[in-house]
Amino acid sequence: MSADFEGYEQDFAVLTAEITSKISRVPRLPPDEKKQMVANVEKQLEEARELLEQMDLEVREIPPQSRGMYSNRMRSYKQEMGKLETDFKRSRIAYSDEVRNELLGDAGNSSENQRAHLLDNTERLERSSRRLEAGYQIAVETVVKMAVEITVQ
Repeated sequence: MSADFEGYEQDFAVLTAEITSKISRVPRLPPDEKKQMVANVEKQLEEARELLEQMDLEVREIPPQSRGMYSNRMRSYKQEMGKLETDFKRSRIAYSDEVRNELLGDAGNSSENQRAHLLDNTERLERSSRRLEAGYQIAVETVVKMAVEITVQ
């Protein structure tokens, strides 16, 4: 029983080492390779989760007197998996921010320029709202005048 667990442990160690290496390379890759690397890491993380499930099933089959040592290892592996997933999320966020900046052309904008842009947009919205309100007021006055003319006739 423990031989299967140890085999899964070795597979998990190799897989997590590969994932760690790939996660660290993501920021330095060109955009097209980054996308492919992110997809590859996602697949490997899923494989690692499946290995953890298999190891967990093996631990359940181990006699209770020997189970403690394996349970401690499992906790350690689950923590490692959590750390890998967190690191991957961070690298994906950095990657998606970079892609967004490329698409929007925001690569060198400072927060002051962004603030000025937001203020300009806010002013435009306010002007448009005032025009809409004026148009609505004219429409209401026109309807009232027409109703008065109809009742007078």
